[in-house]
Amino acid sequence: MHAVPGSVVPLYHQIYLVLRDRCVADCDATLPLPGELDLARQYKVSRITMRKALDQLVQEGLVTRRRGAGTFVNPAVARQAQEQRRSAGLLENIISSALDTSVRVICLERAVPLPEIAAELGLAAGEAAVRTVRVRSIDKGPVSHITTYVPAAIGGRLHAEALSARPMLTLLEEQGVKVGHARQTITARLADTGVAALLDVPVGAPLLAVRRLVLDVEGRPVQWLQGLYRPDRYEYRMDLWRGGDEEARVWVQKDEAARP
Repeated sequence: MHAVPGSVVPLYHQIYLVLRDRCVADCDATLPLPGELDLARQYKVSRITMRKALDQLVQEGLVTRRRGAGTFVNPAVARQAQEQRRSAGLLENIISSALDTSVRVICLERAVPLPEIAAELGLAAGEAAVRTVRVRSIDKGPVSHITTYVPAAIGGRLHAEALSARPMLTLLEEQGVKVGHARQTITARLADTGVAALLDVPVGAPLLAVRRLVLDVEGRPVQWLQGLYRPDRYEYRMDLWRGGDEEARVWVQKDEAARP
């Protein structure tokens, strides 16, 4: 990829973006990046432009200059950037999937969550949050039973009409919440009487159970979610790529997709 001189984006920032992707994709900190002059020749820009791009990477903490040795990727920062990118992709997928379904709001109320949920949300004992229960459906019928808790400070303006038409994360972002990343676990669960009736499955039917904690860019919890999904109408896909050093390669998650 080469810089585009006619772009409204400054050349140094174009180079910065390309180099940033390169550093994030390859977290190897054992070898230095090519020198300023070599990079300038590669991207056909001046050495001053290349220096500004590298300075931006240094300011971000993604690379470190070592006197007499060169410029090296900071693997901890690179891995964090990878995680943020994967989470962002997942959250965009979640929002996109939500737009493809219809929603029935079963419950919208203030309620005190269970202690373990309150702890994940950083709430004090006995502190209320905004609880919602929704059922998402496609043309074939109900797909998922979604229970969420949102801190009252940011969930107080949510209302049923908006939740039936638009994804909750979108509504929260419109209120100023800057969603950063999410932590998620997936397991299985059997449908109890209430959930079975709403999802139109027999009591005891197996369901895919997803628990997710969404945090903002500052790492503060903004949403706790539990989703119960019919496996015949919902699938969860992920791509895996090889990570780690040569002596201990492991499969790690690169991207996730959730589609009804």
